[in-house]
Amino acid sequence: MFPRGDNNKAKQPHVPQQSTSQQPASSTPEQAQTSAEHRNILSSDVEINGSVNFSDELVVDGKIEGEINSTGLLFIQENARIKAEVKVGSTVIVGKVHGNIIASETVELKTGAEVVGDIKAKVLAMESGAIFVGRSEIGKPTSAPQKQSSSKPKSSGGNQQKKSGQPKQQPNQKAGQAQKPGPTKPVAKAS
Repeated sequence: MFPRGDNNKAKQPHVPQQSTSQQPASSTPEQAQTSAEHRNILSSDVEINGSVNFSDELVVDGKIEGEINSTGLLFIQENARIKAEVKVGSTVIVGKVHGNIIASETVELKTGAEVVGDIKAKVLAMESGAIFVGRSEIGKPTSAPQKQSSSKPKSSGGNQQKKSGQPKQQPNQKAGQAQKPGPTKPVAKAS
């Protein structure tokens, strides 16, 4: 299935250089040059069922079903079809992903991308024309939310609502009959 010998000598399929707009905001030209040397490519005729682990970069234009794990950068090209739980450093998506995405840094959804699943990341960038159906948890709050006090005000009787949402029936009121508003009688307090 794989050619024997030094993997660096194996002929790699041609992948067009990613434009600056498809690289995460944190990329520099030096990082792009270095990462191009460690770029792994799954072309459109590749299908994988199972677990995919990589370091540095992976460019996917084929199909993956299962899970994808890395601390690196995942490019999901327009022909890619992913049905997987994705845990990566950052990802740029142009193709289709059905599954949850957890990125320690950035998730970029480009025009034409389709994600059905939840996204958790520090940063989410979404271009017009991208589709995202799911929940997102982006960034971390600077402080924890304050807890509300658990003490509830005590009722003083009167017109209370039952749990069923119906008003409490008064002693001289027939069932199903609406209570008429009227003057309230003062309640004498015993000393």
